[in-house]
Amino acid sequence: MIALLMAGGLSLAASLVGTRILIESLRRLGIGQQIREEGPEGHRTKAGTPTMGGIAIVAGAVIGYTVAHLRSRVVFTRTGILVLALVVAAGLVGFLDDWIGIKRSRNLGLNKRMKVLGLLLAAVGFGVGCVQFTSIHTSLSFTRHDSFDSSTLFNIDFGQVGWVVWAVLLIMASTNAVNLTDGLDGLAAGSSIFSFAAFTIIGFWAFRNPEIYDVEHALDLAVVSAAMLGGCTGFLWWNAYPAKIFMGDTGSLAIGAGLAGLALTLNTALLLPVIGALFVIEAMSVIIQVVSFRGFGGRRVFRMAPIHHHYELGGWPETTVIVRFWIVAGLATALALGLFYADFTTIPLPAPVEP
Repeated sequence: MIALLMAGGLSLAASLVGTRILIESLRRLGIGQQIREEGPEGHRTKAGTPTMGGIAIVAGAVIGYTVAHLRSRVVFTRTGILVLALVVAAGLVGFLDDWIGIKRSRNLGLNKRMKVLGLLLAAVGFGVGCVQFTSIHTSLSFTRHDSFDSSTLFNIDFGQVGWVVWAVLLIMASTNAVNLTDGLDGLAAGSSIFSFAAFTIIGFWAFRNPEIYDVEHALDLAVVSAAMLGGCTGFLWWNAYPAKIFMGDTGSLAIGAGLAGLALTLNTALLLPVIGALFVIEAMSVIIQVVSFRGFGGRRVFRMAPIHHHYELGGWPETTVIVRFWIVAGLATALALGLFYADFTTIPLPAPVEP
């Protein structure tokens, strides 16, 4: 527990201070966000706001995770380091995207092919590292590695190669979903706090019940999650409406990768869509809009996608959209933790050992 508090607290402090320094540095350099021409009219006033704030989230998480190990009895583990490395790698792809967009003075950075390639390399490296250097379970999982018995259709063991493919798909989906959600001040950062809080609890619970969950390095994974939680919280102080800095793809891709990495290593892959339900809703709104527009002669389901813009154009103030979407994210987290605990209550307790 001390390690979790240290990781979260130190990451929060580092991100809080680091974001402030980043704001001043970016302003002096004249580095600001370019706003999409097709975006809501009200967002034009945000042009020039410093971006790439995700640097502070990632740096804060790395600092919090590292120092928590130096000052507590928790040891560095291969699983924890792999998840944190995935976060850093995805953040680096996002940083390149943000930086190129700024240098070209437009809201377009890496082309789609290069961006996908960068994320693919990070995801494949993570997946291969897990199956080669950890004792990861390769079965399809909901709340634990043996969630499904042989009587269900979901009783699937991917094997090492199949699990790597599954990991890549989940990471790509998660990073893109969080990236789409990052469109209003504090929306993605605030929502991700709920998700990382859920994984911190799940990781610690798995650590306390190893005979049930059999998660290698569960405590260290909880420390990673606590560090990401702290990093997002410190950043949110400056990112809350009206935002003094945006996280950019640097932050959104790092957050999405962190959520997917934690879900995969904690054997809660199918629980991730519940934990991050808001991100799923945002991504689905874009998919629905594209399918409707291209398949039905330009017909639109929403005024604008992602769905948070739909409500903005419907007359909701930006702060109203943000807070109500945070409530949705919080309710989804509560539901996910409820499902996780409900499953725990159905597991027979181990028989007492006779003296």
